[in-house]
Amino acid sequence: MPTLRLVFFGTPDFAVPSLQALVEAGYPVLAVVTQPDKPAGRGRRVVEGAVKLAATSLGIPLLQPDRLRDEAFQQQLVALGADLGVVAAYGKILPAAVLEAPRLGMVNVHASLLPRWRGASPIQRAIMAGDAETGVSIMRVVQALDAGPVLDRVSRSIGPDETAGQVEHDLARLGAALLLRVLGSMERGEVLEVPQDESEVTYAPPLTKEDGRIDWSRPARTIHDQVRALQGWPHAFTTLAGSRIIVLETAVPEPGSEQVEAAALPGTVLSLAGDALAVSTGTGPLHLRRVQAEGRRPITGREFAAGARLRPGARFST
Repeated sequence: MPTLRLVFFGTPDFAVPSLQALVEAGYPVLAVVTQPDKPAGRGRRVVEGAVKLAATSLGIPLLQPDRLRDEAFQQQLVALGADLGVVAAYGKILPAAVLEAPRLGMVNVHASLLPRWRGASPIQRAIMAGDAETGVSIMRVVQALDAGPVLDRVSRSIGPDETAGQVEHDLARLGAALLLRVLGSMERGEVLEVPQDESEVTYAPPLTKEDGRIDWSRPARTIHDQVRALQGWPHAFTTLAGSRIIVLETAVPEPGSEQVEAAALPGTVLSLAGDALAVSTGTGPLHLRRVQAEGRRPITGREFAAGARLRPGARFST
């Protein structure tokens, strides 16, 4: 029977499988710390986070501090008497007083193969960079960003057309299983903490809306990777006659499968390709399979071309 008494820090969907796995394995989760409810969407309706909903359904006490440096919250945390803190996509940097509250410190479930992609958006940055592999690392939490020693990790390939949502869903599952393995090793005194190689560090800064802006002069594969990485948020986008067009799904045709006029400028509409719209890039055509004009429903590239009365030679702009 697990004996480590835990406090869990997490907020979004990614963290839920880890929390559920801990409870199902019999670990005493003394409390869940999650970010305050926030307004979201066009109506700015206050939305409860996925971890909060899961903790409520599991009957676990909940803490939602506005500030982690608040003395009253820190006293609550110390009073829990937890042996270990488990962090999974909490969303804020933890101050020293919080890290030191549990007897054995804290470990973090991070969605990358550290030291690659330290930071807030490791899955999206990996896909945007065209990485063929990613994974989950369990690391010791230290004051520097995702810089603590790694206790264990697991890898998985990234398919050429997989979206960030698909990869995240699988990594959440893999991370939960890996977390249980690490905690078991800790209880047996067998865990090995391996320092990260600082020469191999890359960073994954928070996403912004500008990350979605398509530069048609870039290679078709690079734009395709951008689209699938940002499908959830902030979405890849382009403009047509001053209107913002969200690009939801693309495909890169096989080399030599289409004849493209050499003089076609990047962003130029070339032709229809089944239900998709072929657009020139820096290295050849890219098929727009699904797009969405602002305030409208998602439609196929063919439907968009018909509705916008696009003809070959029309051009999207950056």
